[in-house]
Amino acid sequence: MPNYHFVTEKIRFSLEEENVAILNGWFREDNPYGYALECRMDGEELPLEDHVSKNMEVRQKYAQYQANVSEEHFLCIHLPDDWQSRKKLTLYSGSPEKKKISCSLRVKELERLKGSVDYYIEMQNLEGQTLTVSGWCVDRHAVKISVLTKAGAQLPATVARSYRKDVKALFQELADGYEAGFQVTVDLGQEEEIRLDFSSQGKHSQFQIQRSQAKKGKQAGDNAPLLKKAAHYYQRHGLEATMWKVRSKLLKKEEIPYDFWRKRHPVTEEELGRQRNTDFPFQPLFSIVVPLYRTKEKYLRELLDSIQAQTYGNWELCLADGSGDGYLLDGVVRSYAEADARIRYQALRENLGISENTNAAIRMATGDYLVLADHDDVFAPNALFACAQALNQDMGIDVLYSDEDKIDMQSRKYFEPHFKSDWNLDLLRSMNYICHLFVVRRSLTERSGLLRAEYDGAQDHDFIFRCAEVAGKICHIPQVLYHWRCHLDSTAAHPESKLYAFEAGRKVVEEHYRRVGIPAKVLHSDFYGVFRTQYCWEERPLVSIIIPNKDHVEDLEKCLDSILGLSEYRNFEILIIENNSEQASTFAFYEKIASPKVRVLQYEGGFNFSKINNFGARHAKGDYLLLLNNDTQMIDGHCIEELLYPCMREDVGIVGARLYYEDDTVQHGGVILGFGGIAGHAFIGQSRYDAGYFSRGICAQDLSAVTAACMMTKKSAYEAVHGLTEEFEVAFNDIDYCMKVRTLGQLVLYNPYAQLYHYESKSRGLEDTPEKDARFRKEVELFRDRWGEAIEQGDPYYNPNLTLDKADFSLRM
Repeated sequence: MPNYHFVTEKIRFSLEEENVAILNGWFREDNPYGYALECRMDGEELPLEDHVSKNMEVRQKYAQYQANVSEEHFLCIHLPDDWQSRKKLTLYSGSPEKKKISCSLRVKELERLKGSVDYYIEMQNLEGQTLTVSGWCVDRHAVKISVLTKAGAQLPATVARSYRKDVKALFQELADGYEAGFQVTVDLGQEEEIRLDFSSQGKHSQFQIQRSQAKKGKQAGDNAPLLKKAAHYYQRHGLEATMWKVRSKLLKKEEIPYDFWRKRHPVTEEELGRQRNTDFPFQPLFSIVVPLYRTKEKYLRELLDSIQAQTYGNWELCLADGSGDGYLLDGVVRSYAEADARIRYQALRENLGISENTNAAIRMATGDYLVLADHDDVFAPNALFACAQALNQDMGIDVLYSDEDKIDMQSRKYFEPHFKSDWNLDLLRSMNYICHLFVVRRSLTERSGLLRAEYDGAQDHDFIFRCAEVAGKICHIPQVLYHWRCHLDSTAAHPESKLYAFEAGRKVVEEHYRRVGIPAKVLHSDFYGVFRTQYCWEERPLVSIIIPNKDHVEDLEKCLDSILGLSEYRNFEILIIENNSEQASTFAFYEKIASPKVRVLQYEGGFNFSKINNFGARHAKGDYLLLLNNDTQMIDGHCIEELLYPCMREDVGIVGARLYYEDDTVQHGGVILGFGGIAGHAFIGQSRYDAGYFSRGICAQDLSAVTAACMMTKKSAYEAVHGLTEEFEVAFNDIDYCMKVRTLGQLVLYNPYAQLYHYESKSRGLEDTPEKDARFRKEVELFRDRWGEAIEQGDPYYNPNLTLDKADFSLRM
């Protein structure tokens, strides 16, 4: 039986009540076995109150564990008055017959917790002599933060405090408005080591900071040796919590491979020199528009330097400064502008907000194309060259965007490369995957309009949508041309400040649907920044569900029960296509299930998946066909709707589902051309609870193909391309069908909210006889003959910088 026992995340004392310890943690899968919790101190059972929190923040907080957690438990444990004379506090979870220790804490550790101030350091950064440290601290009383030298002398420091919604969620008894967040700024002078001292009415905690570590931008806990950190975590949280923590660390993708990848794929000085000497027939003027707002001089200079270093020189830089009196940056810009007439600067009377500040910069522009940039980011030296090169290859392009990565505050480390899909409308509806670099024909904005302040926080997402809606051609350049600054203001230091942006993004997508005439509501998904579409069609068309079957009654019964018993969409017919069953129990089952809603049709002939489904389609009465394997099982009652409603769009011909093996790993997350040399399933074998590369495993999006193990399609599209190609008896018929439908100009959409189990064996070999192997090889060659050019060109929804050898979207070396 799987282990679903309680995992303790944090132990502390109540900020309100004396002698009350609080443990917060979670059950995997939200406790499906109904395990109970029990707390004892030296064998004596203690009163225990269990408060459960359920919200989006909980799911996001524990997503790293891949344990499907949406409920967080806060356990209030009332300690006896003489608890300090006892030995150990132990929390148990399980059934009355079989309990398991979830965590155990010695009284000495409890005493240490009670006498300390709770704090967390999120970021430390040294620029010159100025050290900035951010994090949070809490106590029943106000916490004083001091900076001490190694010898104990106090250093002058500036301490800014802020409200932290995430900390309030963890310390629920905190007063509303309690400013738990802090940012400390101090001049280190010659000090090599300092301590942050947190004090509150007799309580003390200290955190040691070394200059060498702060210079590297080390985050919380980075100074401690790994084994020491693991031992301390084990002591406080127990073996199971420690194992989950280690597992999550091991599963986390490392940044080192990208460092290696960058060394293997450099833009050489020789190449940059060649670009500088290139004379394009068409030389568009790029207007780089940047809103400034109290930008740090260091970052502004790095931005300006990166623009001046461009190998393509026909550009202008338009800077609109909303910093306000006393903060204007004209002194910095003037030295650049005097030496380079391409740089233009305007000081605004006041801060108009991100959208209007950007619009002010756009109004300064005279170029053919606008290039949007943030005030503290960095351009790759070949960014504008790559755009000019693309435009010379196709002057009809209206919009361009590129891949991007992140750069740290010291401008030393590049990380989290985002290698993107080519134009993907439904992915943009799920999240703003485009971001940077974004380039648009300036004349297009006369129709699309400029940025809109009512969507501040998601103003770029809104602008991209409106530009795309009127654009002729959209071009993706699969190169990292933009480095997005990751600094204190963009870390988890203030996550509550992002909530307005996520809500603005939701409204952006919903209004986009309204403009293009699709009735839909947009919801927040379980992950911030990922949106979910619910279509609001009035029609309820008939769906014909086609299920081929040969014996395997148990599988078929499970499949039918999930449809007939769960589905909230009821306008469907089920066509069981009987193909050479041999067992009497199969035919007895057919008689049992036969009804006006379920028909059993006899297909004569040997097994040919394509012919069987084409036979079923000819007998189908519905305008929509759902091709479904008999070894699938719908997980909830909305599966048919999630497949049908996107398919009812005029531009969609096929919709596929997310399929899981029985052990909750992914069997199908869409199909990528080129995987394994031909095509294969995305994210196969990964945890069901893994969001995938930049959340692509859980985003509705356009793809090249999906599996016919569960595939909704318009019957009109099916007939237009003459159904499945019957030369593909077993393999590639579904991918071939998707490719044919795409030639009609219709989209293939992957919808992860349609979820099913697919009980296909993970260890099943493709072929187990010489005859089957020969047939498979024949079908491989047939697919290559038909779609070899598409395979060579590469899947448009998959980036060429990502590997074709694995299904996890990792880097191609």
